[in-house]
Amino acid sequence: MSGRLEALRAALQEQELDGLLVSAPENRRYLSGFTGSAGNLLITQQDAVLTTDFRYTEQAANQAPDFRVVRISAAGWLPPLAKELGVRKLGFESAHMTVAGHTSLVKSLKDAAEGNGVELTATTELVEPQRAIKDPDELALITRAVEISDRAFEDVAPTIEVGETEQSVAWRLEKAMREGGAEALAFDIIVAAGPNGAMAHHRADDTPILEGQPVVMDFGAKYQGYCSDITRTICIGQPDETFRIVYDTVLGAQLAASATVEAQMTGEQADGLARNIIEKAGHGDKFGHSLGHGIGLAVHEDPRVGPRAGNTLLDGAVFTIEPGIYI
Repeated sequence: MSGRLEALRAALQEQELDGLLVSAPENRRYLSGFTGSAGNLLITQQDAVLTTDFRYTEQAANQAPDFRVVRISAAGWLPPLAKELGVRKLGFESAHMTVAGHTSLVKSLKDAAEGNGVELTATTELVEPQRAIKDPDELALITRAVEISDRAFEDVAPTIEVGETEQSVAWRLEKAMREGGAEALAFDIIVAAGPNGAMAHHRADDTPILEGQPVVMDFGAKYQGYCSDITRTICIGQPDETFRIVYDTVLGAQLAASATVEAQMTGEQADGLARNIIEKAGHGDKFGHSLGHGIGLAVHEDPRVGPRAGNTLLDGAVFTIEPGIYI
């Protein structure tokens, strides 16, 4: 974790911040290794502190050896800690912190003598750009998460029968991923039969799968914190000619983007590799989402890969390539 802390400290220096309060769970885990559900990091140029309650102090000490663990039990923990660390200008993660959480911090600083002079500063994207570039260990964990999902699909898809419900297929996919080593689902499984497939985020329900219907399945596993995200479309029985044409268009767009995307492209340029093919086929208005998204500790993270995504895709970034036509 030391290299990650060094990179963050360089960002803090650039932003002229004395420290950063990290509350986003994925950022907390990325920087410290701590997997508990409650806690904050307070990182300065000289110190790295993990605050949590009595439930997690032992776990935190084991998982985050680079951090000093401080047990807290009340809302007023920040002012004395900020004074101890000499923090005057403190950044916080504005994309994660709630209004109520911010109000509570401001009140605790105002009420405590130690809090006088501490300035809270909203920050964005201090940790997330680091997370976009995966190291070899992270790549191995993502690869394993993908393998678990692929194996579940290979086991379940051939056994889907006419009349089976979407919910039943979703449960069997979940069960297969769990038995294959997944610690959790990366997100709620989508199984969408027939017309339901036109809704990109349809929730699996008791809709029965009929003969000749296409079925969209969107699912992913989480393995040691890292996610996969797999979208597959099959047809139960014999597909009609419209399905074949649309499917081939989507597959061609996906293969073209996978084969030609390169580091230093923008997310918008990568998106265009597939979108241009779909638009030329006359279905541009049916491709309503981005080509893909970064994936790692969160199922959606940097880099952005879609229209108007001006960010540069750097070597080591991991992202999905999942074009779609929704009719």
